Amino acid sequence: QVQLVESGGGLVQPGGSLRLSCAASGNMFSINAMAWYRQAPGKQRELVAAIYRGGYTNYAESVKGRFTISRDNAKNAVYLQMNSLKPEDTAVYYCNTNLLGNTYWGQGTQVTVSS
Repeated sequence: QVQLVESGGGLVQPGGSLRLSCAASGNMFSINAMAWYRQAPGKQRELVAAIYRGGYTNYAESVKGRFTISRDNAKNAVYLQMNSLKPEDTAVYYCNTNLLGNTYWGQGTQVTVSS
């Protein structure tokens, strides 16, 4: 079992920044990848960024150069630094991981980019 709790969402103006955090607990030893997804109203949930145990990362094209995913294995935490935010980044952001064939999601945190 893995529990994921996100925090750090909020309302920000275009061009602003936010840092999302995901605190993980449970059987973390065997986890390889952790990721952030987002879901905007009326749209499918999409992968934003992922980070693997060795530090390899990958990003959606729409966020490359603006978002940075990082991981603190000692704290069982993953972060998403979001800079140069745009209105189209507005969505609920979810932390995600997989373990032994099971997929785990956090409850989500709302990010709203608006003037």
